[in-house]
Amino acid sequence: MITTSVFHEGERAAQERAGLRAEADRVGAIVRDTIPPAAAAFLAERPMLFVAGADERDRMWASLLTGRPGFLRAGFDGEHEIVSVAARPLPTDPLAAALTGPAQLGAIAIDPSTRRRMRINGVAEPVGDGLRILVDQAYANCPKYLQRRELLDVEPAAAPTVTVADALTARHRAMIGGADTFFIATSSATGDRDASHRGGNPGFVRVRPDGRLSWPDYPGNAMMMTIGNLEQVSSAGLLFLDWSNGTTLQLTGRASTDWAARDRAVVFTPEEILLTEQASPLRWSEPEYSRFNPD
Repeated sequence: MITTSVFHEGERAAQERAGLRAEADRVGAIVRDTIPPAAAAFLAERPMLFVAGADERDRMWASLLTGRPGFLRAGFDGEHEIVSVAARPLPTDPLAAALTGPAQLGAIAIDPSTRRRMRINGVAEPVGDGLRILVDQAYANCPKYLQRRELLDVEPAAAPTVTVADALTARHRAMIGGADTFFIATSSATGDRDASHRGGNPGFVRVRPDGRLSWPDYPGNAMMMTIGNLEQVSSAGLLFLDWSNGTTLQLTGRASTDWAARDRAVVFTPEEILLTEQASPLRWSEPEYSRFNPD
């Protein structure tokens, strides 16, 4: 069934300001609280899931879950659609403690080889060694700005090594400056979480001299869910992935939209930074950049 009242006040405000209200109303019909069979099959084939949640201090983080294809399963618990996730965050992950109990969670599954992606928002509950997400919103995204990659190898699990910092190092800056993809976690004023993808040619994320990050808000599906959340709650989390070796860079901080920028930009101030070696066992090919990426 189609979910009613798809957009909250922050999203509506952002749509109005961007002149996208009518388009958002049309596109918003794709948002449902059920997962069609084709989407369930898509999830079952994925080896990774990016999630958005808040830690015990209510700071937003984006995290990565991985598993063999089949670790994501869609189904019903009575009349409610659920997604079962046979994985939890690494013990060193900032969301590990928060997900030992019920928590609002956003998630996005992507297939780099086909540029398909699907977003799921709801409430996560711990079940055994995994999670189940009671689905409130589920919808597919367009393939814009998603770089094509092929999965080359899955390496044996290794103990992660974590380095924590409160300011960007030279390695952090190089990883961000060379990135063609990252994931962003945001929240609405009522605590609904959202995980979203951002992509572009390397250099589309700029590290400013004062240590803040910024990136252009390229045209997307017009629903303005990330920007709309930031209209209400400035806390945000970013995740950058080194696709070749499984290293992740996670940042939590504050973000806002610079509406006066030529391309409309988001500016992010990091407050805590985690670099995790061996965060993912997945090894991916070099990218084939999206034809939608601005030069």
